[in-house]
Amino acid sequence: MILIKNGYIYTMAGQIIENGSILIDGDKIVEVGKDIVAPLDAEVIDAGGRMVLPGFIDGHSHLGMWEEGMGFEGSDGNEMVDPVTPHLRAIDAINPMDEGFKDAYKAGVTTVVTGPGSANVIGGLTTAIKTYGKRVDDMIVKDPVAMKVAFGENPKRVYDSQKKSPTTRMATAAILRESLFKAKIYLEKKERAKGDPDKMPDFDIKMEALAMVLKREIPLKAHAHRADDIFTALRIAGEFNVDITLEHCTEGHLIADYLAEEGKGALVGPTLSNRSKIELRNLSFETPGILNKKGVKVGIITDAPVIPQQYLPLCAGLAVKSGMDEMEALKAITIYPAEIVGIADRVGSIEAGKDADIVIFDGNPIKDLGCETYATIINGQIVYRNF
Repeated sequence: MILIKNGYIYTMAGQIIENGSILIDGDKIVEVGKDIVAPLDAEVIDAGGRMVLPGFIDGHSHLGMWEEGMGFEGSDGNEMVDPVTPHLRAIDAINPMDEGFKDAYKAGVTTVVTGPGSANVIGGLTTAIKTYGKRVDDMIVKDPVAMKVAFGENPKRVYDSQKKSPTTRMATAAILRESLFKAKIYLEKKERAKGDPDKMPDFDIKMEALAMVLKREIPLKAHAHRADDIFTALRIAGEFNVDITLEHCTEGHLIADYLAEEGKGALVGPTLSNRSKIELRNLSFETPGILNKKGVKVGIITDAPVIPQQYLPLCAGLAVKSGMDEMEALKAITIYPAEIVGIADRVGSIEAGKDADIVIFDGNPIKDLGCETYATIINGQIVYRNF
């Protein structure tokens, strides 16, 4: 068992506890409060008034898919030969030994949603994993989390160079619609067959993957920077009555009222980068704060390795500098992304029963550039200590 005492605890569950304690048993938090009495054999960490937070969560990353310091041999995020690859699974490409994982947990990032990139109209299945471990199967929080789809420039650019469709936004939308409609027919045939092998459609691994979206078991995870692309993503989700999360949402601040009405979560970023393509011309750190103030649930993301994973708290701090409320920015890298991607039952806040993913800082990680991580705990294990 581990007892953290004398902490300034930001639970992200409604209260801040001064001189608070957290009792951990195994991989779970069992008690949060003041004056907790722990067994004599418990390891005690005296936080000494330091800031204690739930482990940070990045709701949109590619950690382990594009490995640090490698070219082609470590690039496993885009299968750029077919615009429709829903059957690909992120867990088959992630290398937990990549140095980026250590950078992440040293900075307090304990959970990431990682998966395919945006080269394809349908890229494949994303996963939520912890950032510490040697075998990806043991690091999974939830798999799959979502189905990656992409709008805008990227699919156009990739397949125009191959003289294949899509080369327009119309074709991107049409290909996604066609794929979802085929999956709908496939599901209907399976339902009518009622298990009769003579009536069952031929097995189709792509359709099986898309069926999870149509049955609302997982959402579409929609890469969309520009306002018109965001609306196209929402339009198609509505046509098929499927759930969706908005990824990047770069021009979200221009349509904040509309997005508030839609009620979908927005995972915003990467913003600590240049305007490298046309659809990023309205890139701004004001976007998370504007959306948040309109009532949109916002998660701040790095899109690592676009922005290195360890700079997630820095991105939250820059959002505060540009007008976002400080507590809301902390929630945007803890409980809000957990809620948006559907893993808040396990992570995102410091509460009894949740995973013991806790970070102690020497200062405020989103305000103080000199802030050091004092300790990172993942699944009840101290994976990094600076004492």
